[in-house]
Amino acid sequence: MSTPMAVAVYFTMWWIVLFAVLPFGVQSQHEAHEAGGAPDLPKGADPGAPVAPMLVRKALWTTLISAVLFAALYAYMTLNP
Repeated sequence: MSTPMAVAVYFTMWWIVLFAVLPFGVQSQHEAHEAGGAPDLPKGADPGAPVAPMLVRKALWTTLISAVLFAALYAYMTLNP
């Protein structure tokens, strides 16, 4: 696999994994308010908006998962021509 192809495959894989990881651990403002963990909703706020999306943590997990998946794909492609 050429370097530009490897970068393109990793980039595509990273985005797919990100969309799979995004919903993990998310609590909406409405859910947090009902559980008593958040103050009253501000006027005009979307009740489905996440309280703490933790995007940096999710980006790190996405990078780690994508690296493992890419390594497995690369190994498979190298060992099985």
